[in-house]
Amino acid sequence: MFKDLDALLHNQLRLSIISILISVDSADFSHLLEKTGATKGNLSVQINKLKDAGYISVKKSFRKNYPLTTCKMTPKGVTAFENYVDAISAYLKKPSE
Repeated sequence: MFKDLDALLHNQLRLSIISILISVDSADFSHLLEKTGATKGNLSVQINKLKDAGYISVKKSFRKNYPLTTCKMTPKGVTAFENYVDAISAYLKKPSE
């Protein structure tokens, strides 16, 4: 039997964001924008959805008088990502004969 997939992570852009953040301590908005190729508006919306779910934390500050948004995985987000990878892996395995 197949496990349910986390609907929040089963979105290309949100999965891209999480996949980037899982391998770094944190990433700023510009870095995520460059790596995902998303529009500023769409990236902002998807970051907020992940933040609202508790999967990432978002810190807003300033660097040289310019706004700086930094994102970081939370323990809940790490667990959700690991569970998602486990679930999707089950879909990719060949059934036993």
